[in-house]
Amino acid sequence: MATTSMTKAETATAALHLPPGARVGIIAGGGSLPVEVADGLAAHGYPPFVLLMEGEADRKQELHRYEHDSLALEQIGSLVPRLKRYGITHLVLAGEIKRRPQLARIRPSLGLLTIIPSVIMALARGDDGLLKVVTRGLEKRGIKVIGAHEVVPELAAGEGTLTVTGPRQSDWRDIEAARQAAKAIGALDIGQAAIAIGGRTIALEGIEGTSGLLERTRGLRGHGRLAGKSRGVLVKCAKPGQELRADLPSIGPQTVESAHAAGLAGIAVEAGRSLILEGPATLARANELGLFIVGLAADSGHG
Repeated sequence: MATTSMTKAETATAALHLPPGARVGIIAGGGSLPVEVADGLAAHGYPPFVLLMEGEADRKQELHRYEHDSLALEQIGSLVPRLKRYGITHLVLAGEIKRRPQLARIRPSLGLLTIIPSVIMALARGDDGLLKVVTRGLEKRGIKVIGAHEVVPELAAGEGTLTVTGPRQSDWRDIEAARQAAKAIGALDIGQAAIAIGGRTIALEGIEGTSGLLERTRGLRGHGRLAGKSRGVLVKCAKPGQELRADLPSIGPQTVESAHAAGLAGIAVEAGRSLILEGPATLARANELGLFIVGLAADSGHG
């Protein structure tokens, strides 16, 4: 059975080599990812500075163990000066940001004025366009953006079957169907996930996110065209051309619970390009419920 994390040798090879004097900051949104990144960095010898996004970060008690400050989305113009003040050289974007900043309430700054046209265009293009603009803007100002999977490689999904139970042959048909669909909507920057049952895609992730997708699938179980069909698979993939240093697809214990409630047989993610949050708990719960979790080799079939 494979594991969620890399082997020690692979982790050592993949470990981030920071220059002397480097200081890593975390922009912390919601969920467990900021905590796992902060704890992982500290364990690797790089105690982080945490910038909590107001109204988004929801694991404050755990994050307050580290040096921290807070920032409203509308104060984004002061982001770079604040990071510079704390000596941040490298930055990780971690966690969910559920709302967009209200442009009318953003306080102008000289640095921000130069990128506002790009931000407005990026907002029109979608999430990944915005992330790319923010990342480029930070790097032009001397702050290197790094991915959560780069600083804490053990969070990245391993390849192969990660649970006691593996997919059946029929499940692989669902995996391939849902993967193609997830890649298609990803190319349009709509979402990262799809669900297939009985060899055909039945639901696509939209603005409601993966939890909403699974809840919708649960409701569809009584639909005439699904009546009598069992099993099914959730597949999450990075978007084609996605900025991999932010918003990698992720699953966690709640994903497993919701997939089980929706009657699915398992979950498939891209190995190395997806995160398994709270890994031991996620796998343990999947094993308890009899679900499989599979890490797919990037851009290839299971065989």
